[in-house]
Amino acid sequence: MDKFVSMEIFVAVVEAGSLTAAAERFDISSAMVGKHIRSLETRLATRLLTRTTRRQSLTEIGRQYYEQCRRILADVKEAESLAEAMAAAPRGVLKVTVPLTYGVEVFAPAMTDYLSAWPEVSLELDLSNRIVDLVEEGFDASVRIGHLPDSSFVARPLKPYRMRACASPAYLQRAGTPRTPADLARHECLGFLHWGREGLWRLGGENADENQLRAGRFRANNGQALKVAALRGFGLVLQPEALLAREIASGELVSVLEDYLPEGAPVQLVYPRDRRATPKLTSFIDFVIERFGV
Repeated sequence: MDKFVSMEIFVAVVEAGSLTAAAERFDISSAMVGKHIRSLETRLATRLLTRTTRRQSLTEIGRQYYEQCRRILADVKEAESLAEAMAAAPRGVLKVTVPLTYGVEVFAPAMTDYLSAWPEVSLELDLSNRIVDLVEEGFDASVRIGHLPDSSFVARPLKPYRMRACASPAYLQRAGTPRTPADLARHECLGFLHWGREGLWRLGGENADENQLRAGRFRANNGQALKVAALRGFGLVLQPEALLAREIASGELVSVLEDYLPEGAPVQLVYPRDRRATPKLTSFIDFVIERFGV
């Protein structure tokens, strides 16, 4: 017999005062109520009730067991109510991991809009370029840039991660504006060390295989540092549009080589495949797809 059902019936017998009254409450026979009580007593190897033809009373162990059952059943009811409430509306803590630059420049600013729309949801945003194990580390979702291997996760496409090449107006006035990748041989090209020790620039265009060149004298493993160097007029920077968009819009940086930029990297929202996705995750997915989807 189901232990929790037997516990519920035992509590009803104590509170209603008889097996017959408990049977009416559960719409079962008195004999079935008796079977549930005997099942508990067999499991516990002790008597819970002392019954005579006229009355019943709790044993000492039965009295303590009744109090514990009442508390346990109340906790179960509270847990069920909480689960039902969570299933009805988005609430709870949402853990998401996003690559650093994309997260800071693109994703994080939009999250305040999401949280404003769903005031009972809290967000823990992990900004990191490492590949996170969503299941092992307890994350609800991830944004990943680049081509993904086949997996059991759901991957929803977002807008590609475009690159831009630009320099300050002062630099271009001093060094000239490059028109083709071949012109870059005469320029200071700021190198990104995540592309390799030489910070190699790889551009697109008709002869993409030939449009590669070593970076100049300044290389760094951080795009923000390279942007600062470009703003100070030291050279040309090739970085994600997300990092450079504000400065390009303000005129502090000028975009160049538009016809030779590398193809944008694919971006995906990744999350575990679960038929019973929680409302907080569903609402988050809907928001991200509406804001950043292709």
